[in-house]
Formats: sequence, C-alpha cells, structure tokens
Amino acid sequence: MRDVTYSMGVSLDGYIVGPDGGFDWTEPDPDVFRFWIDDIRGVGVHLLGRRLYETMLYWETADQDPSLGEAELEWASLWNPLPKVVFSTTLSAVQGNARLASGSLAEEIERLRAEPGEGEIAIGGATLAAEAAASDLIDEYRAMVHPVLVGGGTPFFPQHERRVDLDLVETRTFNSRFVYLRYRVAR
Repeated sequence: MRDVTYSMGVSLDGYIVGPDGGFDWTEPDPDVFRFWIDDIRGVGVHLLGRRLYETMLYWETADQDPSLGEAELEWASLWNPLPKVVFSTTLSAVQGNARLASGSLAEEIERLRAEPGEGEIAIGGATLAAEAAASDLIDEYRAMVHPVLVGGGTPFFPQHERRVDLDLVETRTFNSRFVYLRYRVAR
C-alpha cells in the first residue's frame, strides 16, 4: 500500500506561512533545492489544496524562462508530468497534469492506495494535511525546518486534540542551517 506523506518547509516556531501570509523566508539554498528535487522523484501523485496549487502553477511554464538554471529546469521536468489532484470548492478547472478531486480527501486517498502505481501519495498544504491528519491518513511527516521565527501564521502541524506518536526515521543538517526531519507515525 502506498504511503501518504506530508512535506513542507516550516519555520522553527512551526509555521508554513507567517502572520502576513508571506513565505519569502522559505527560499531554499541550492543544497536544499537539490534535496527537494531528489525527494519528488519518490512521489507518484501529489494532492494539493487550492492555494498551493495556485502557487505551484508557476512551474507549468517555468521551463520557458531563459533565466532558469539547471536545477530549476530539472525540477520543472519532474513536477510537470507528476499527476496532481487539487482539492478546491472554488476552482472549476485546473491546468497541466492535474485534475480536480471528485471525492472527499479520504475517498481520494483510499482510491489512490487501491490503484496500481508506485511512489508516495504526497500531500501539500497545511489545511489539506490537517484534514488528512484528523482522519489518521498520514503515514509520514517531513519538515524542512528554516532557521527563522515568524511569530504566527498557518501552522505546519494540525491543531487537534489527538495525540500522535512518531518514530524518527531521518534527520539531515544542511550547511546553510536548514534541518530536515522525517517522522513515521507509530502504529
């Protein structure tokens, strides 16, 4: 059965965006960007909320930007063909290799787990991840911790009244002060 993973950049105080909705502090250095390129290779399908989908639309045409470097072009070449499922109540259409979700998050994950295919089912976006966590659908939490305190905003971890025990699977420290933490849900 395919694992469901939740990966995002997060401030040291636990937010994916600051109180003003900005995330300019998440600009990764080249080593961190290379890490995300290697990480996306293990993804079979990506589930996104509307806001993250709209943010990632940039990559649909990024390969036409002559100022992009090799790493950005490599990311685009991996991201664009990746199947994506977008959860939105306001969008009527999506672009590229994406489709709008036809069922609930739990139904979509159940269907994707039952389908033949390889690679993880990745979730992007704190709101979508909170819904998946509340239904106990996340197998791994992966946080790229940025060396900044933003003081509030949208939390990386869902805010609910349920304890979730985790097993540390991997840590990695980058020269640029970033720390990657990977935890598996203890079942």
